Amino acid sequence: MRVNITLACTETGERNYITTKNKRNNPDRLELKKYCPKLKRVTLHRETK
Repeated sequence: MRVNITLACTETGERNYITTKNKRNNPDRLELKKYCPKLKRVTLHRETK
């Protein structure tokens, strides 16, 4: 049930992180605050395909 997802920065669009999520518990897109190395600060990262 767990699938691999990619997290992309909302400000730069770069795909910085790969993680897993449970589709049954989280059917919508995941949003996490993560560090963006290009901007050198913490930004919002959203799940992409």
